[in-house]
Amino acid sequence: ADILIRNFFGTLGATVLAVIGSYDKLQNICERFDVPFHEVNYQTATSKAEPEQQLINLIRQHQPEYVVLAKFMRILSAEFVSQFSGKIINIHHSFLPAFIGANPYRQAFERGVKLIGATAHFVTSQLDEGPIITQQITPINHTLTAADMMKAGQEIETAVLAKALRLVFDDRVFVYQNKTVVFE
Repeated sequence: ADILIRNFFGTLGATVLAVIGSYDKLQNICERFDVPFHEVNYQTATSKAEPEQQLINLIRQHQPEYVVLAKFMRILSAEFVSQFSGKIINIHHSFLPAFIGANPYRQAFERGVKLIGATAHFVTSQLDEGPIITQQITPINHTLTAADMMKAGQEIETAVLAKALRLVFDDRVFVYQNKTVVFE
């Protein structure tokens, strides 16, 4: 919702052309902000390639400069990623390279970490290994449950994604090999 609000008020630095979700939870809010919503149903797909092809078709239909993954809890195939190389931005709910993949707050809780964070990065064919755009952390302590960590982390994720998009859309991020140079 944060990105849609920034889009509505013109503070995003770009225009949201569409939202593609794997469930219809965002459809109502997209309608409120007059942004097209498309659902790609992974549950009824007969193969991984089927919903990915739907994604490709929708992305090509809207022709965005960038594809932003937020709450997109799917691993994209190398073939998909290669079609939009350097143009897919993901927000990961941990301070990468720690806790790659699913359930990073549970992993952080089990490990007893003292910091949690979020990372915005470009997507590559290697899971959560793409060039990092920006990161942010917050200290935590032993009194927090995994659910508490998740709640605290969601606010960080929102801020990190917004900052990353602003940097990218303002052409202040340059990728070299698997690193970035960011002019803040």
